[in-house]
Amino acid sequence: MDKLRNFKAKAIIFDKDGTLIDFDAMWGGWALILADNLTALCGAGIREALCEAMGYDIVRNKVLAHGKLAATPMHLLYELTVDVVAAQGFSKEAATKIVEEAWVIPEPVELAKPFTDMGELFHHLHRQGIKLAIATTDDRAPTQAMLDAFDVSDYIETMVCSDDGIPAKPEPDMILTICKRLEIDPAHIMMVGDTTADLKMARTAGAGLVVGVLCGVSNARDLIPYADVLVESVEELLSYSLVHASEIAQSLSDLNPDLAV
Repeated sequence: MDKLRNFKAKAIIFDKDGTLIDFDAMWGGWALILADNLTALCGAGIREALCEAMGYDIVRNKVLAHGKLAATPMHLLYELTVDVVAAQGFSKEAATKIVEEAWVIPEPVELAKPFTDMGELFHHLHRQGIKLAIATTDDRAPTQAMLDAFDVSDYIETMVCSDDGIPAKPEPDMILTICKRLEIDPAHIMMVGDTTADLKMARTAGAGLVVGVLCGVSNARDLIPYADVLVESVEELLSYSLVHASEIAQSLSDLNPDLAV
C-alpha cells in the first residue's frame, strides 16, 4: 500500500460499474430482465442462451470476468442479443424485431448499489484539490442519471462514456481524452478499475498509478499483472484521502498554528 500512500494524484479517474457500484446487481439484474422479456416473446430456451453468450453465471448470480457483459458497450450487446435470438431459429429480420420489442436499458438508479458513500469519498478527494473523472463503457445518459441520483455530479470534472464516439477500453483513448480536458499529464493521474480492460487502458495511457479493486468482476490473479496496487474495495480510498488531508492540515499548522484544522 506504500505506492498508494506515496502517490500524489492530481486527478483520479474511476471506472463506474464494478468499481463505484456493484456490477452484478446492475448488469446481472439487467441481463435477467432482458432474458425474461425475450422469453415471453420467443420461448424459454433463450434465457440460458443469452446469459451464456453475455457471460453471466445464472447459478452464482455472477458476471464472468472475461465475458461480454464485463466490458462491452451497449450497442455491441444489442447486436449480440440479436445474434442469440437468431440462433434460436429466427431470421435476422425477425430476431431484430424481437430484440427491438424486448430491449430495455439498465435502470441506472434502482439497480445501482454503491460500494461506499460516494458523496463522502468524492468530498474528501475534491477538498484536497484532486480532480475527479469517470471512464465507463456504459452510455452517458444512465451514467449521468446515476451520478445525479447520488448527488455527486458536481464533484465530477469530466467523463467519457461508451457512446461518446471514443475508442473503448482497453484502448488508452478514454484516459488520454480526460487528461487532455483536464490539462494533466497521465503520469499524474490515478486510474481505479475492476477489470483487466480498465487496467490495460491505464497502462497503455501511461497512468501514474493503476489501482485494481477486487469488488468487481475480476479476481487478484487477473489484475496483478497490470495493477500497481490492489484494494478490496473503492472504500479503501477513504484512507488515501484522509492521509492526504492530515498532511495538508499538518503543513498548515507548521506554517501557522492558527490555520490548523
